[in-house]
Amino acid sequence: MEFTLEPVSLNLKVGFEIHQQLATKSKLFCNCSCEEAKEYDSLFVRKLRPTQSELGAYDPAAMFEFSKMHTVEYQAAFGSSCLVEADEEPPHDVTKEALETALIFSLALHSKIMHEIHVMRKIVIDGSNTTGFQRTMLVASGGYLDIAGKRIGVQSICLEEDAAKLIGDEEGARKFGLDRLGVPLVEIALEPVTGRPSEIMQVALTLGRLLRASKRVARGLGSIRQDINISIQNGAVVEVKGVQQLDQLVKVIEHEMQRQYGLIVIAQKLKEKNVDIKKVGDRIEDVTDILGNKPSSRIVKKILEGGGVIIAIKVPGFAGMIGFEPYNDIRLGRELGKLVKFYDIDGVFHSDELPSYGITEEEVAAVKQRLQMNDNDAFVILGGPTEKVRFASDSIIRRLKAAVDGVPAETRAATPEGNTVFLRPRPGVARMYPETDILPIAITDSMLVSLADKAPRQWDEIVDSLANKYNLNKKLASQIFDSEYLNVFEEIASKTEVQPTFIASKLTEDLTSLQRQGLDASVLTDHVIKDIFTRLDRGSITKESVVLIFEKLMKNEPTIVKSVNEQINAKEDMVAKIVDAAIGAVGAFSISDEELSKGLDRIISNNMAIIKEKGANALSTLMGRAMAEYRGRANGQKVNAMLKDKMSKMVNK
Repeated sequence: MEFTLEPVSLNLKVGFEIHQQLATKSKLFCNCSCEEAKEYDSLFVRKLRPTQSELGAYDPAAMFEFSKMHTVEYQAAFGSSCLVEADEEPPHDVTKEALETALIFSLALHSKIMHEIHVMRKIVIDGSNTTGFQRTMLVASGGYLDIAGKRIGVQSICLEEDAAKLIGDEEGARKFGLDRLGVPLVEIALEPVTGRPSEIMQVALTLGRLLRASKRVARGLGSIRQDINISIQNGAVVEVKGVQQLDQLVKVIEHEMQRQYGLIVIAQKLKEKNVDIKKVGDRIEDVTDILGNKPSSRIVKKILEGGGVIIAIKVPGFAGMIGFEPYNDIRLGRELGKLVKFYDIDGVFHSDELPSYGITEEEVAAVKQRLQMNDNDAFVILGGPTEKVRFASDSIIRRLKAAVDGVPAETRAATPEGNTVFLRPRPGVARMYPETDILPIAITDSMLVSLADKAPRQWDEIVDSLANKYNLNKKLASQIFDSEYLNVFEEIASKTEVQPTFIASKLTEDLTSLQRQGLDASVLTDHVIKDIFTRLDRGSITKESVVLIFEKLMKNEPTIVKSVNEQINAKEDMVAKIVDAAIGAVGAFSISDEELSKGLDRIISNNMAIIKEKGANALSTLMGRAMAEYRGRANGQKVNAMLKDKMSKMVNK
């Protein structure tokens, strides 16, 4: 009987680590602003190296990052980073506002708060921290979250600094912006849950709503990130980092569930073949002379022109298994290809897919002869700079040996499409050690008592309050609360006469529809959104034009918006010019009643034949033609009423 990929049958377990930026005035260990920089003023270059823990051991994740040998370029902006971010000055005291928020969340989740909080250093040398470590502190442990009658346990609540923002990743060098480094971040780790991916998503949704209900967290894309630990029966725990959207979360869980089961199927077949993993990689040969003799492969030519070498790794007993695909795109060859990309190497082939890619049958035969292979064996070819090939070949051998065990415990990154790619090995116990520059922080009972009444209300209570205050239905109230536009919605609704229902629907349903078309909503900053609705309130534009203006801006055309960064925290006069350009481009400036009346007279005159034929029934045809000309420039109800009046007078006459 064929095995179906049912979460219950696979014993799917998912654990969440929610990372939420806090809406504080300053960073966690200095007084710099948490706002993103529009441009950078200076830069410096570093190369990070791993250090031993207090136990004298190196963390495997740190060693992996070091093996990639990246040079790191940091770009800084005045006001959003200082000598603390550059690691040229000791960290200041922990920001009181951030600590209070972490304590409030701990109280809301019924967690046991530490009597004394110690700042720790967590080794990170992927370049995202100038120091080579991230500062983090355990605030509370235990607790629970109630979801639809089910109690989800809380493992820990930490307060930590966010990492620097990756702005470029070129061969041998990575570029980071320091404006995000040090922004306060709360990490909440939940106990593993079971169920279908759509049901598991409700856990992340409920926790995210609790955090937003506090009005103490940052909003917008990138302000909340979910790391998820996924495992199935007979597998290992795989950590997937960087899930930002809830619909992406479901896809990631489904993909990882299928990928892990596919790897278990591959492992079972390898065991049936009695593969001896001790012999994997025991023979490695330089085959540069074989493939470099009048090469026809484009990739091989590129490797040789760059002064690289090409090696072949013998993989005994793996014939047909590196390319074996139990499910679409789930195969060992794909895993190896994604693995070597982290060493900036593109040249990796295996015997199950050759001859191909310009590598001939004669060259394949020569490689097999040099490796002294038999029909049950396979090989992997790897090419690139000598030092990188050495590190990458070690990783390939370890990965092939791990294939017999099924799912390797590793850290992977989520892709926008909902897949996952290898990121690094799972960190070990040698990753953490105490911060020596900051004293422990005592948490007193009086401090907790003063914060007890600041715990966020329940989500249902807040949604009902929104619905009653702004006369919204519950669905629309839920949508605006879950969106990143709640604050700007409330500001517009309180300062204009525009109907709150209209504002909320434009900022949720219509914007979501435009985003699904691939348009960029990040250009719609709060300043821009407020400017558009203020014009609507003044009568400068029509209701019909709001979505047209959104769409024009979100297309990010050079003539309308020079760059997204130009809008971030832009002054009002700059915002006005941007909106003016979009309105002009779509022709959305309102026309006067007199001009509209003349235009409708012209449309009627040009369609007399239809009017004579259909009489009053011609109204719908003329209305369509009128709106095709005046959509975005005149209110549809006004056009209909004016056209209906003119038609009535004409038919009666």
